[in-house]
Amino acid sequence: MRTPDRRLAPLVALLLSLLPSAGAWAQAFGSISSKDPAPPSAQPTPAATPLPAARAPAGNFDLADKVVVEKGQRRLYLLRQEQVIAEYPVKLGLNPYGPKQHEGDFRTPEGSYRLVRRNPRSDFFLSIQVSYPSEQDLRRARSNGARPGGLIMIHGEPNVPRKPTDYYAKNDWTDGCIAVSNADMVDIWLRTQAGIPIEIRP
Repeated sequence: MRTPDRRLAPLVALLLSLLPSAGAWAQAFGSISSKDPAPPSAQPTPAATPLPAARAPAGNFDLADKVVVEKGQRRLYLLRQEQVIAEYPVKLGLNPYGPKQHEGDFRTPEGSYRLVRRNPRSDFFLSIQVSYPSEQDLRRARSNGARPGGLIMIHGEPNVPRKPTDYYAKNDWTDGCIAVSNADMVDIWLRTQAGIPIEIRP
């Protein structure tokens, strides 16, 4: 277990100051984490989610060593030592079913990747880049005479929204990225670091 680093306090305060409606976003997205257990009706069944959950003692702030995205469940899990320490609802690409095949197909990739770059000044509220395309993705796209695309991110809401708030909360809306609420993005940003693996499952 790791306790909060006091050096993070100014960053946390800055990020939270950018979230005037964080409570509303969390309510709209139905955020679930180890700190806020879901009601029984919202808990995933063991058969659907064979990921063991861990509950951190009060006052501890676990950092993740792995991320798992279950596309079918629209859930992102943070894991530490193969135990789930937090989970969040996500929205996917406009064409969410199946692995990404090529640039412009609006699909979210499937496979094993890593978190590689963190951008606090993206067009969305924070972004963490996924290492797509892999060598396998490149070969598949080239065999089809296409480009694989790239810049797959975990990110929050657009800094300049083009649609009402409810649209982003209720629909798959990205070009292939993994989107979360701004409030959840703060948590994910603080609990992950570049280099850790991310597994994106169907």
